Amino acid sequence: MDKTPSVSENGGTLELSTQSPTEEKETKQEMPNNTSQQPNPEKPLHVQIPPVNNHDKLQRQDSVPFSPQSMSPDPVHDLPVELLQAGWRKFWSKRESRPYFFNKNTNESLWDMPMLENMMQQRDLLTDPLGIGGPGPEPGPAPSLNDVRISRASIDIPHHIGEKRRASGDAMCSPTKRPAFAYSPFWNFDIPTNVVIHERAPCCLPPPHPDVEVLRSQLTAKLRQNYQELCHAREGIDAPMESFNRWLLERKIIDKGTDPMLPSNCIPEISQSMYREVMNDIPVKLVKPKYSGDSRKQLFRYADAAKKMIESRTSTPESRKIVKWNVEETFTWLRRQSNASYEDYLERLGHLKRQCQPHLTETAKSSVEGICSKLYNMSCESVRKLHEKNWQILAEHNIHEMPPPQPPHHKRKVLCYPIQMIVPCPRLLTVEMSNENEIHTLKYRGEALKVNSSHFYKLEQLYRINCRDDPRFDNYLARVWCLLRRYHTFFGLQPSEGFGLHVALPVSVFDPILKFHPVSGSFEANPPFCEELMESMVDHFENLLAESNEPLSFIIFIPEWRDPPTEALIRLESSRFKRKQVVLPAYEHEYRHGFQHICPNR
Repeated sequence: MDKTPSVSENGGTLELSTQSPTEEKETKQEMPNNTSQQPNPEKPLHVQIPPVNNHDKLQRQDSVPFSPQSMSPDPVHDLPVELLQAGWRKFWSKRESRPYFFNKNTNESLWDMPMLENMMQQRDLLTDPLGIGGPGPEPGPAPSLNDVRISRASIDIPHHIGEKRRASGDAMCSPTKRPAFAYSPFWNFDIPTNVVIHERAPCCLPPPHPDVEVLRSQLTAKLRQNYQELCHAREGIDAPMESFNRWLLERKIIDKGTDPMLPSNCIPEISQSMYREVMNDIPVKLVKPKYSGDSRKQLFRYADAAKKMIESRTSTPESRKIVKWNVEETFTWLRRQSNASYEDYLERLGHLKRQCQPHLTETAKSSVEGICSKLYNMSCESVRKLHEKNWQILAEHNIHEMPPPQPPHHKRKVLCYPIQMIVPCPRLLTVEMSNENEIHTLKYRGEALKVNSSHFYKLEQLYRINCRDDPRFDNYLARVWCLLRRYHTFFGLQPSEGFGLHVALPVSVFDPILKFHPVSGSFEANPPFCEELMESMVDHFENLLAESNEPLSFIIFIPEWRDPPTEALIRLESSRFKRKQVVLPAYEHEYRHGFQHICPNR
């Protein structure tokens, strides 16, 4: 996929580790050479600890029927010593329901156990990866019709013998109940995880439904419109770009409500992120000028707006006196300095803002807090409507709201597994699908959403591996449509809105990262550039590193904002877990397209 050039900003990286600095060099030499290209952020930070591979005795999560298993022995090392020394291990394939053998040194996978007499005659995987130059396999017995290896497990959905088929005219039946995706998968999801977490309670949120996503989209669009109207009516400015999206992210850090996107139970109600961004555009929005004439006009606009604001609002006599005196002094300077330089105008604007902005902020404080509070209350009302809609649909299928499950009494270490949902999902309505020019189009009640075919196929594989409540793929298309609809809802209404918050990430769902508690493993964290979210992420990662006695690492990419520096940047640079920091200069790094799941391949 094409990549877009970055803006003219710098970035940095940090390494954090639970190991001592003397251990770092040795561990890095043991790292497998299977890392993929990481998307380079504008201003990234990097926190890294070597990956781990010392949990071979943990049972693979996809080898168990439903619930996560504790750290019990498994037959990974149940092989001859010669094979173990050569790097071979034995695992269980959930997709094929049979064991397979994986060589951690050569990344080779085999269905049959490697022969000891052929250990010295293995092909060179670099010069002959397909084994064309070597001897062909010996002919074996013809497979039977019931052999599961005949069908492509990544394409066909198995049909249980004796199971009654649905009528083809069933109105509730998806037209692609058994999707025949003619493609060659290029993702290997059979590699077992080595990430260890503590067992967690299942999720009690209602399952996604297309009708609910349509309502959420409408209510969110209304909130965006109300935010713009409040800013324009109360302060005479447009709502800051991306401010609403960052408000959603900042609110979800502390939100304990029932909606996965909109906040409804936050203390305090007033968002500091939104308050700061609105206040920064008062009395006028400032941008970096290109020419000296632009800088002169911007200085005049700020001075004029400050004077009108302090005269029309209720403020203290002292504040009014200071602002008016500085504004008049600026007007006098502008009349005398008609040919000042670009730097002179910028310096004068900075001086005027330092003198006036504290008094303007105090004057507009109650008004801006009113904007934040009113928008939050509107969001609470929207969540109430969504909650009622959700359970109204489920009640029609005799599914009723249940209390949240209790967390596990004993902390068990288990291999990382997908989030489990305890609320049953009814059969969803029909979603039509078409495919043209490597683009899949999903249509529900006249609304068509598009996704690149490569991302659609990746979702199909992940759904088969991780979704256990829909083995027949009856709800697959409807759930993909819900996923795309929610992404569009979060992106916003304006062209390219949401682009900056999604660069470098493929189609994925924002996890509740602050509820993720790994014990070991190596992770990449590329948070949206919301200061409150980045600070909470640093707190969370430092607590995890302090509590774990096993290899654990985080590679963190954040912007190198130095004027002024962000709290997250300061915390990471001074962290006792930091192992390395790298700055990526401007124009020497790049991002993947923020809309890469829908943008053309060119």
